[in-house]
Amino acid sequence: IVTSWYDNAICVAGTHGKTTTTSMVTQILFTAGVDLSAFIGGKLPCIHGSGRSGSSDIMTCEACEFVDTFLKLYPDIAVLLNIDADHLDYFGTVENIIKSFHKFAQLTSKAVIYNGSDANTCKAMEGITGKECITFGKTADCDYYPANIRHVSGLETHFQLMHRGKELGEIVLHVAGEHNVLNATAAAAAAMYVGVSFADVAKGLAEFRGAGRRFEKKGEVGGITLVDDYAHHPTELTATLKAAMAMPFRKVWAVFQPFTFSRTAMLLDEFAEALSIPDHAVLTDIMGSREKNTYHIFTRQLGEKIPNAVWFPQDESDPETTDERKYQNFEQVTNYICDHAQAGDLVITLGCGDVNKVNKMILEELERRQSAK
Repeated sequence: IVTSWYDNAICVAGTHGKTTTTSMVTQILFTAGVDLSAFIGGKLPCIHGSGRSGSSDIMTCEACEFVDTFLKLYPDIAVLLNIDADHLDYFGTVENIIKSFHKFAQLTSKAVIYNGSDANTCKAMEGITGKECITFGKTADCDYYPANIRHVSGLETHFQLMHRGKELGEIVLHVAGEHNVLNATAAAAAAMYVGVSFADVAKGLAEFRGAGRRFEKKGEVGGITLVDDYAHHPTELTATLKAAMAMPFRKVWAVFQPFTFSRTAMLLDEFAEALSIPDHAVLTDIMGSREKNTYHIFTRQLGEKIPNAVWFPQDESDPETTDERKYQNFEQVTNYICDHAQAGDLVITLGCGDVNKVNKMILEELERRQSAK
C-alpha cells in the first residue's frame, strides 16, 4: 500500500535482475539529488541499506512475482525485465506467470517500460492499453538499446545508450555481464521517464558498484578472489557464470547451494547445463526452505549430470538436512575449495539461501592458512 502514497512509484518486476535494476534506478536518482523513497530486496551502499524514506513524489520498489505479491502494489511506472519459468510450485506453468505479469502491467497508471527482446514479456504486454508503452532491449527496434558494448577490464563495461536511433552518450558500468548492460538500459529508461537527464543517468550508473550479493566481491587472499552472488535459477546462473568465465581468471570455481526441492527437481537439466559452464562446480546439500522433500531429490542427482562436479554425499535415507548436517557439509566444501583453489582463481558462491556463510568460511580459512605459512 505504501506505493499508493507516491505519484511516481517505479516498480521493477521480472524473473531475473529485479534487485540489481531497482538498485540502479535508485542509485541514479540518489546521485542526481532526488530525495526519493526506496524499497530494495538487497543492500545498496549509497542509501546504507535496503530502504529509505524521502520527501519527493518518487519511489523505487522491487516488485516480486512470487505468490502474486506484486499484484498488491500500486505502480505508476512498471519496469518488466523478463519472464522465465520460476516458482512453478505456485504458478504451475509459464503461461500462468505471463498472465500474472499481464495483470501487473494493467495495474500500472502511467507507463510500462518492458523488454522488447523477451518473447514472454511481449506476450504479457498483448492487449495492454491506456498507458504509455516504452520498450528497451538488445536491438534497434526497441526504444532504448545499447550499442558498441566493450568489456574494458575486470568488471568494467562500456556501451553507447541509444534512443530511437539517436546516440545519447556513453555509459560506464562497474558490474559484470551483458545482462547488466540490459538492466542498466532499463534503469536509464525509467530514470529518464521521471525527468532525470542523460548526464545524471551516466553519472549514477558509473557510481553503481552492485547491490549486496550481486557479484559482490568479498575479499582476496593469496591471489584467490572471492565473490558472492544471489543467482539461484538456471538463467541467472548462466548469465553470472558466463560473465565470470569471460574475466581474466586462471580458473572459476562455482560453489552452488540448490534452493527448494521443487525448483531443483523441475529444472534439474537446466541447472546441470548452467553449472557445466565454470571450470569447477562444487555443490552443497539442497536447502529445502519452506518445503519437505516429497520430490526425493538430492544433490547427487544434480552432481551426476555435471562433468567433474564435486559434492559430499548425504545420507539419502534421511530426507531432511539438519542444521548440524548442513554446517558439516559447509565445512567439507570450505576445506575442498581451500585445498584446491590457487592464486589467480575466482571462487564464486551462488544461491539465495545461506551459501554466503560458505563464502565467509572460505575467506577465514584461507586467511588462517596464509598466516600459518
